Amino acid sequence: MAGEQADGAPQDDCLFCKIVAGQIPATIVRETETTLAFRDINPQAPTHVLVIPKAHYRDAAALAAAAPSLAADVLRESKAVADEDKLESYRTVFNTGSGAGQTVWHAHAHVLGGRGMQWPPG
Repeated sequence: MAGEQADGAPQDDCLFCKIVAGQIPATIVRETETTLAFRDINPQAPTHVLVIPKAHYRDAAALAAAAPSLAADVLRESKAVADEDKLESYRTVFNTGSGAGQTVWHAHAHVLGGRGMQWPPG
């Protein structure tokens, strides 16, 4: 399966690694030394931004286990995205595994806001 490697090395078959490398265009809203934030191409809310580590980790669990400071960078940038979009409240979602809806095997946070959110989400 794509993204099996969890050591932070770029993967040739990873969509998000290609976005980080500039091989695939994206609407970038923030960039740091360790993270990239860009608009989702299929937004589920007025604000729907993906925040990814530039290093490749399969999912949020692998990222947290191998690089906790990088996981913290992703969360910090998620807040920065919300602040820039002037969101009073927002949802940060990590889908981990196909049963949870993960379709790209590169850790990423969805920052969703600008509309009411329901609970439970699924």
